[in-house]
Amino acid sequence: MVYRIKSFGQVSKNSNKSCTSVFSESSTDTLVKGIYIIWPLFCRVSFIIQWNLTRMVIAFNLDDSYLILLLFPVVNGGTANREPCLFPFLFLGKEYSDCTTDGRGDERLWCATTYDYDRDKRWGFCESKSAWAFQTLRKLKSHHKAMEKVAYAMLFGDYMTQNISKAKELFEKLSLEGSPKAQMALGFLYAAGLGVNSSQAKALVYYTFGALGGNLVAHMILGYRYWGGVGVTQSCESALTHYRLVANHVASDVSLTGGTAVQRVRLLDEVENPGSTSGMLEEDLIQYYQFLAEKGDVQAQVGLGQLHLHGGRGVEQNHQRAYDYFNQAANAGNTHAMAFLGKMYSDGSEYLSQNNETALQYFKKASDLGNPVGQSGLGMAYLYGRGVPVNYELALKYFQKAAEQGWVDGQLQLGTMYYNGIGVKRDYKQALKFFNLASQAGHILAFYNLAQMHATGTGVMRSCHTAVELFKNVCERGRWSERLMAAYRSFKDGDMDGSLVQYLLLAEQGYEVAQSNVAFILDQTEARIFSENETYPRALLHWTRAAAQGYTVARIKLGDYHFYGYGTDVDYETAVIHYRLASEQQHSAQAMFNLGYMHEKGLGIKQDIHLAKRFYDMAAEASPDAQVPVFLALCKLGLVYTLQYMHDLNVSVHKVDLDQLLGPEWDLYLMTVIALLLGTVIAYRQRQHQPVPPRPPPLPAPPKS
Repeated sequence: MVYRIKSFGQVSKNSNKSCTSVFSESSTDTLVKGIYIIWPLFCRVSFIIQWNLTRMVIAFNLDDSYLILLLFPVVNGGTANREPCLFPFLFLGKEYSDCTTDGRGDERLWCATTYDYDRDKRWGFCESKSAWAFQTLRKLKSHHKAMEKVAYAMLFGDYMTQNISKAKELFEKLSLEGSPKAQMALGFLYAAGLGVNSSQAKALVYYTFGALGGNLVAHMILGYRYWGGVGVTQSCESALTHYRLVANHVASDVSLTGGTAVQRVRLLDEVENPGSTSGMLEEDLIQYYQFLAEKGDVQAQVGLGQLHLHGGRGVEQNHQRAYDYFNQAANAGNTHAMAFLGKMYSDGSEYLSQNNETALQYFKKASDLGNPVGQSGLGMAYLYGRGVPVNYELALKYFQKAAEQGWVDGQLQLGTMYYNGIGVKRDYKQALKFFNLASQAGHILAFYNLAQMHATGTGVMRSCHTAVELFKNVCERGRWSERLMAAYRSFKDGDMDGSLVQYLLLAEQGYEVAQSNVAFILDQTEARIFSENETYPRALLHWTRAAAQGYTVARIKLGDYHFYGYGTDVDYETAVIHYRLASEQQHSAQAMFNLGYMHEKGLGIKQDIHLAKRFYDMAAEASPDAQVPVFLALCKLGLVYTLQYMHDLNVSVHKVDLDQLLGPEWDLYLMTVIALLLGTVIAYRQRQHQPVPPRPPPLPAPPKS
């Protein structure tokens, strides 16, 4: 047999324990091994397969009771032949809850039979004459994961036709079976009102269950909700608890190369500024750089190497291409390429095997030529003993050299050494200085370390608010950020519903750019999953959340929605409040212009032509783009002021009611006429100053015969 039953026990018929409580308690030391009898009164199921980190459970229906077997795979060969695997086991500092191929080049599955493999070296292969049974159970274990993937594919429309109601059914089934991912998804459906009536109370319940099951996205959502007071009482400390837990996982995944870049694309910016693609590289431009690289342009090779190493700007992460470009540039003598090759060998990847000796060679070569990336790499080698003996003095020396040249990794590691007192006297003030320097370059671990210092009050005054904002920044660099680009691609492909649902989930996680993108899609009324009378109120909700995170355009949009009555009643006073906030806090020229107009008309505020002119002038000073509309507005304002002035002086001019004479929108007609006149004058002047092209030289005379 490939499995061995260690011991047995039972739950009596008179027990008041539920099926769920028995399964949960069976993970403890008292019930971790054995056979249990559960009466149908407490567990009405016919067949169960359940896994956790310590055992596999199979339950069969035996007449009026249930037999639950706890089975353990038995190893073949190795140093512990015929002994059962122990899960989890520790290998190279990492816990494994299943058989693995890590550490082997032949892809054979193995496990340890004691907890600490590094100490005991007790192991064997997860193979025998009955290996098919283990593989079958492995597939059954992943059955729930497959259902989760199908449900999410239906929810987002990934490679499948979007079907929210069917996805909901799968999530409900998985949730009953204890899937944290499904519980989080149901929370999302209730929060967004997708396929169900919106219920923030039910959403909170499902999010909480998902978080208790270890789902990091659920923790992140709860962190944002407590931080912003969304459906719960605002609590900075609760937000800190959730965000810190997620940030710990994200920070632990960061490698020496820094991980994948997070690309945040604002849909509104793309529409209003077609020439701007929010940092995205056009395919033609990428091909141009590739052409230059093939022709031997070293800078193009290094740039493309970094682009493929980290991903982002519309380019997918590809370590093979990164290696090829760096290798070409390094052969041409580029020190940056040498250092990045050292980074790739130091970290290792699916394409490139980890090799400390090769990494050290590249780092040393680059460092000797004064490259800060190479110096930082050498510092890491001496700090952690990668290919060389640990030497804190040399590590400090190389980090200082790299930091003096402004290299972010050198700054970060210097901060770490001062923070922990490694090779130097512990100095929180110096640690704070270098972490701040590294954070200015956007290093995720710098944000993480600063968050820890502010959360605990180490070296600084404790600030829960600052810690939460920093931890939130770290959490938003997690692997789930890849969905930002997936949602953007769906948008570009014309799949508005699929894009909207993905952005909605990211908005629930607290991504401000996702919240503004959700509001933008709804504002364009291009999505079909919500009825027309729902779009503006939902857009208003997400503009509100984006504005609360400091997005200026969202604040102006809130003013517009209250001014025109989109998704709410017309409320000029509230519109003034939002415009004033955008004007005072973010110095928005658009908000200043709008305030000038409202002062001019007396909408939601006392009519005052002098204040109107002041706000128009401020708008022109705040942005060059506002100068033309301000000029037109001032021309109109001058006409109104002249008529009012003449009336105040009792000049014998009949009082003219322009609204009655020309209509309520006469000012727009006037500004249009002035704009046309201005455009005509500019075009005429450009034509007058247009240089006359030189006459072509005469053709040479034909030779004489």
